[in-house]
Amino acid sequence: MTLPLELPFTPMLAKAVAAVPAADSVPGGLSYEPKWDGFRCVVLRDGDDVELASRGSKPLTRYFPEVVDAVRATLPSRCAVDVEIVVRSGSAGAERLDWDALSQRIHPAASRVEKLSRETPAEIVAFDLLALGDDTLLDRPFRERRARLEEVFADVPAGSGVHLTATTLDPDVATDWFERFEGAGLDGVVAKPLDGVYEPGRRAMLKIKHKRTAEAVVVGYRVHKSGQGVGSLLLGLYEDGRLFNVGGIAAFTAKRRLELVDDLEPLVRRDADGQIEAAATDRSRFSSNSDVSFVPLRPERVVEVAFDQLEGHRFRHAVTFLRWRPDREPTSCTLAQIDRAPAYDLGEVFTAG
Repeated sequence: MTLPLELPFTPMLAKAVAAVPAADSVPGGLSYEPKWDGFRCVVLRDGDDVELASRGSKPLTRYFPEVVDAVRATLPSRCAVDVEIVVRSGSAGAERLDWDALSQRIHPAASRVEKLSRETPAEIVAFDLLALGDDTLLDRPFRERRARLEEVFADVPAGSGVHLTATTLDPDVATDWFERFEGAGLDGVVAKPLDGVYEPGRRAMLKIKHKRTAEAVVVGYRVHKSGQGVGSLLLGLYEDGRLFNVGGIAAFTAKRRLELVDDLEPLVRRDADGQIEAAATDRSRFSSNSDVSFVPLRPERVVEVAFDQLEGHRFRHAVTFLRWRPDREPTSCTLAQIDRAPAYDLGEVFTAG
């Protein structure tokens, strides 16, 4: 590719703040937009050559052939656009983002990729323009980049699977979006300085995400990749008497990892010979050849955690340890306790602003 960007490219990031900031909290003011919860990537196009560059080391291009086709059909022949890849599900008028369906799109088999591209097609939501033709826009203020992006999208037809995110200059509208759009599967709100340039790899934006707490049962742990101590605690919640695996807690200090092994030893499930119960795995399409075995525990310890969203029977992201709750009965840790946002139609989000 001969785009006017240094490749590989690292997108600009956001730092968390507790609430929607005032419009005049930074010089030049802020622009607000919904925070889409999908796969962040930068679309790079140079003629028919299209790459979906992820934040990680592996491009997403091969997993989303329908997105590549949509980019070729709609976006300028030479451009770089900051986007989120999303998948939606539900009937018309009651759609929402579907994280599980999006996650399943990462699959090593080409035949499976092709099948899922038809059954659960992905779309992209654009929110920044980084290069156009021979011009880099990284050193231009966001207000100018946004105006140029809107010009590009003036020619993008509806129903193409390529969307322009809504924006507002009104913090009250942003707060309303924060509250309502969660019901469509969105993750919060992002605030961008209108006079800010694009700073690859730096947390130059602000993000406001939903945070909640819940009590969950510890059902097992994985050994840390170093081979020493607990790498992550595995959590469960009850529904109709059945215990569902719902996610995990990581990010313990080296000292705490070792302490947890001793703390949890009395709960380790063992067979009649005193050996840890075998065949305990939690393999997924992301696991590859990684060791995903875990040490199973009797579901007797309750922990309070902070989380942002629960989708189906899974926490959307890794949760944060807050404290042990010896006062809580494990069976009281139910899915019903989770505060869920009222449903909201994703179609209304696409047309907001």
